[in-house]
Amino acid sequence: MSEVLDALSVNIQRIDKDVARCDRNYYYFSKGILDISANLYRLRTIMCTWIWQHMNIGYVQGMCDLLAPLLVVLEDEALTHACFSQLMVTMLNNFPLRPLKSQTTLNQFLNVLDPVLAEHMHLNDENSHLYFYRWLLLDFKREFKYADVFLAWETIWTSTRLVCPDFEIFIAFALIQYYRDIILFYCLDYTDIIKFYNERAEQHDLPRLLGFARDLIYRLQTLISSINPKPSSRTKTLLPEH
Repeated sequence: MSEVLDALSVNIQRIDKDVARCDRNYYYFSKGILDISANLYRLRTIMCTWIWQHMNIGYVQGMCDLLAPLLVVLEDEALTHACFSQLMVTMLNNFPLRPLKSQTTLNQFLNVLDPVLAEHMHLNDENSHLYFYRWLLLDFKREFKYADVFLAWETIWTSTRLVCPDFEIFIAFALIQYYRDIILFYCLDYTDIIKFYNERAEQHDLPRLLGFARDLIYRLQTLISSINPKPSSRTKTLLPEH
């Protein structure tokens, strides 16, 4: 029992550290006169409840980023907990932090569709996954304006049935391709690219990127069809109008 309590204490400390800085500039979680945010307490309560039910997993940095937008939309602790639990069924493979399968797929797409940029970014190097890691780990939670995060998530989740099961990869691809000329023209190296995207966070044109992502799917479909006439099971032929 003491081991369980010790583990719980460690997890609560991690949660408290993350909750204190989670979306603190967004009005819903901004602190009041007494330097206290009731919604941050609600966020903490939900996160602690989920961790207690999943002590074998424990808290990992970034989980609060996935929980916060759900609370903003639902504004109900029980419902938010239920939705977060369901979300983690699909996102749990990202935690504890490790290279993501989607990163490998994204690297492969870039190598095939844009070998010039892929070579410049050294995508075959050991640390190349760090370019896109945060994007795919949190479904772009920190890359877009808060209001756009809801649109990005809704698009990713619904695309599983309507477009393809990994639409987030194409959004990431679009985010890279959108700035490819800048990356190549200025010969940005690894550190420069990381800094560039960090500075561009919350300034991206999401609707345009979503359209670009759909166009990239068409490009991939065309390429696959030219090699193999049979329809791909990974990418559905019927795509939404844009």
